[in-house]
Amino acid sequence: MSKWDSWDESRVRVRPNKKGSRPRTKETPDYSEAQLARVVQVDRGRYTCAMVDQQPARVVTAMRAKALRRTPVAPGDLVRLVGDTSGAGGSLARLVLIEERATLLRRSADDTDEAERIVVANADQLLVVVASADPEPRTGFIDRALVAAFDAGIEPILLITKADLADDPADPAGLVSHYSELGLTTVISSREDGAVLSPAAVAQLRELLVGHVTALIGHSGVGKSTMVNALTGADRATGGVNAVTGRGRHTSSSAVALNLEPGQGLGPEVAASSWVIDTPGVRSFGLAHVHPDDVLAAFEDLVEGSAACEPGCLHESPEGGCALDAYVAAGNAGEHGPARLASLRRLLTSLTGGQDSGPEKRLGSLSA
Repeated sequence: MSKWDSWDESRVRVRPNKKGSRPRTKETPDYSEAQLARVVQVDRGRYTCAMVDQQPARVVTAMRAKALRRTPVAPGDLVRLVGDTSGAGGSLARLVLIEERATLLRRSADDTDEAERIVVANADQLLVVVASADPEPRTGFIDRALVAAFDAGIEPILLITKADLADDPADPAGLVSHYSELGLTTVISSREDGAVLSPAAVAQLRELLVGHVTALIGHSGVGKSTMVNALTGADRATGGVNAVTGRGRHTSSSAVALNLEPGQGLGPEVAASSWVIDTPGVRSFGLAHVHPDDVLAAFEDLVEGSAACEPGCLHESPEGGCALDAYVAAGNAGEHGPARLASLRRLLTSLTGGQDSGPEKRLGSLSA
């Protein structure tokens, strides 16, 4: 052996580098054969999906591809799946692509939290559920939901349950008259003959929800899951209200998308295209992602009065040339105009980091 052989490195074994052991390529995987599905539930990194264009829909469990590990996936998302999409027990498909979202309903923990949370994707209707009593309704929560729906381009619907507990069942807790200037579609349900929901309200909602993807939001204990069960034939857990705190008990731990139940003139194909997404009860609905200018735009009964405001008016107080006070005083926003203006200003103050007067006023209870 030559003395130079010790300098020969051609046979040296090099440990592979985990970051550079694979050859680089600019070619992206071809997912043209990936199958379309809708995400119906998200649970700890596993995604339950219903295959599209199949009746009855085949339910498949999937996990995200590595390229999507930082991309949030929400109920209602239309996605592409590859791998084992048989839906057999123990099978696992791979979620490789999220289709462009038509809408995105978001919220934050509070009005100063920059981290937004996706509630549902691709919903075109938002059913805001409140009870006329037990628990007490809060107009501040409804206003926040309406602002979020307006920001997302989603049509809102108000459902008032437990109207039999109100002094005036036709206008439970004054909510109907409070929002009369908005032209907001409102459904009222009472407990009749031992039934938690009135058959008339269920039938009215079915007509409104056919052919749509509808998300339900509301506090715990207002009857969301009960209504979902009546509309879909599901068996979602339901709960009551804490007698001490007056708040509902959480029964839904995750959002679930369900089809309307066929029957009563509703065929299987139409039912399969009509989705109801039940979401867990919320304690707060932060709007950190909404620009203050868009908040006013959601108050349709007040936005016309802002045309007379001084340029750059923040609408947070009568000072600074805000014309909303005179507009409301003239009766242009209806009987409840002063309360609506007060709610708008509470929202604007909260979003801009101003002083607040505690949780009850922030949430906008009817007594505030």
